[in-house]
Amino acid sequence: MFDDKITEFLKNGLNEGVYPGAVLLVAKGKDIVFFQNVGNRALIPKILPMKMETIFDLASLTKPLATTLAMMKLVDEGMLDLDMAISSIINPFPWKDKAGLTPRLLLTHSSGLLNWRAFYLEILEYPIEDRKKIVRGLIMKKPLHKNPGNVSLYSDLGFILLEWIIEIITGRDLSSFLDSTFYQPLELKGLYLNQTAGDNADQQYLCAATEHCQWRKKIIQGQVHDENAYSLGGYSGHAGLFGKAKDIFTLTNLLLEIYHGFHSKLLKTKTVKTFFSRQEIVPGSTWALGWDTPDERNSSSGNYFSSDTVGHTGFTGTSIWIDLEKKISVIFLTNRIHPDRSNEKIKGFRPKLHNLIMKELGYA
Repeated sequence: MFDDKITEFLKNGLNEGVYPGAVLLVAKGKDIVFFQNVGNRALIPKILPMKMETIFDLASLTKPLATTLAMMKLVDEGMLDLDMAISSIINPFPWKDKAGLTPRLLLTHSSGLLNWRAFYLEILEYPIEDRKKIVRGLIMKKPLHKNPGNVSLYSDLGFILLEWIIEIITGRDLSSFLDSTFYQPLELKGLYLNQTAGDNADQQYLCAATEHCQWRKKIIQGQVHDENAYSLGGYSGHAGLFGKAKDIFTLTNLLLEIYHGFHSKLLKTKTVKTFFSRQEIVPGSTWALGWDTPDERNSSSGNYFSSDTVGHTGFTGTSIWIDLEKKISVIFLTNRIHPDRSNEKIKGFRPKLHNLIMKELGYA
């Protein structure tokens, strides 16, 4: 009965044009109680059916599942203090107005940095290997939008800087650090940071298509949708992670288990609890460290997840919500921007889906 109601609701989303296709995974603890696909992973240039193994451009899920994960490891190993000034990490540091920025401020979107800038239009004339350095310089030269700690403003720029910090401390790029530290040990072959220089036609074919990009003049499938991430080589600290539902669940379930005391060589319980805790640096902000928590008034998680919940959404139509108290995980992956990003029906659909799931599980 549970399966039938959820499947029907997913098909209604399909019929209402919320998305061309979707994959939904629901778990209670380590047990998957629902795992289904509907619709198509591509409509253009030809119809390709959605599969449970479809790989999605996870967009801003890169922030918690890649950049924040790396930051967790650095804190866990004592290589980074969340409240150390980034001026003590980046050397030289000529930008006096940003000397007081810290990893905590960046992770909680309370740094005062702008939310976004079209770097891809400014850097294409430069060799691809130089572009990240140039973009980081552009971010640092631009005056802060607000004083640090005074406003909560969701910022891709902050996570671009976090990637830089990870590179300095580890001496490695974000992709190789994550692969060796988390993804390979957990055998997550379907979770990876995209690299445009190494496009694989077979891998692209397995991916959900996104938008017909006006800039690249083609349907994007298997390449990162985010223009800035694409121009920076395929990924950055804010976007570029690709993955399939089962591998995402393997990772998030491990974090949930560690949170509840499971001993792991990868992370300590104290670290996970710290990152999953709402920080409240800015009054009214819902941000934990790299993860969001439900807004009581208008959360995409709906009305029935407990206050002890973490999650995140991605622009391409992806989301994760994990109720840490009830041990309920919902991974909802869609290609809602295929073939056009103007489709925003998912904003109304997503909370209704989460409400239905929690009702059917007996939590409403």
